[in-house]
Amino acid sequence: MSIPILMYHQTDVPPPRGTPLRGLVVSPQAFYRQMLLLKWMGYTGLSMRALEPYLRGEQQGKVVGITLDDGYQNNLHHALPALKKVGFSATCYAVSSMIGGQNSWDLGIGVAQKPLMTKDNWLEWLAAGMDVGSHTKTHADLTKLTPDAAREEIRGSKLELESSLGYEVRHFCYPYGRFNESHVEQVRDAGYSSATTTQRGRVHLGADNLKLRRVLVAQATALPQFWLKIGTTYEDKRG
Repeated sequence: MSIPILMYHQTDVPPPRGTPLRGLVVSPQAFYRQMLLLKWMGYTGLSMRALEPYLRGEQQGKVVGITLDDGYQNNLHHALPALKKVGFSATCYAVSSMIGGQNSWDLGIGVAQKPLMTKDNWLEWLAAGMDVGSHTKTHADLTKLTPDAAREEIRGSKLELESSLGYEVRHFCYPYGRFNESHVEQVRDAGYSSATTTQRGRVHLGADNLKLRRVLVAQATALPQFWLKIGTTYEDKRG
């Protein structure tokens, strides 16, 4: 069984051509059409929390994981209504020490600053049946940190989110997709059930749940390509 885990970042009006990381901004209309296509194809879109028994092989079904990195406010405004319309759930990974702030980690590369969800926004997200995961405390590149600093980013984010939101955080996402085996062990030690990467491909039974591949959905992903990414080996061959 193959499980696609979709990787999104922002759902918003894409910035002008030539803007750095423009491809990571999917329009609200495109996102909704993709959710409708999944439903038409017979898939159920699930958060990482709801996906857990499928990843463990305890349940089988036509499911797809839906993840959104960083916790942008535009996901609350645009992705959430689309998810609710089709009856799907999703996990949004929060940068715990930057709740209510902006994507300041992108300042140096010229990416526009956009508001991140506030505490009240996150509570609204949870109240709608969605899931919150951890994306470290500061969106840190773990490979550039000392072991102690990396451990604090990984474990500290979980503790901060749980304390602030009153919600058990079970899922982690490596910022920039950068990690090594020591970080995998730190994620395990912190008590996470899964960790997602930026390595492309669908998840196959028996995969390491702390190194899960994902299916990139970009601004330019047209519906026929989206179908190929979900239902064929298209994305697996690019991993």
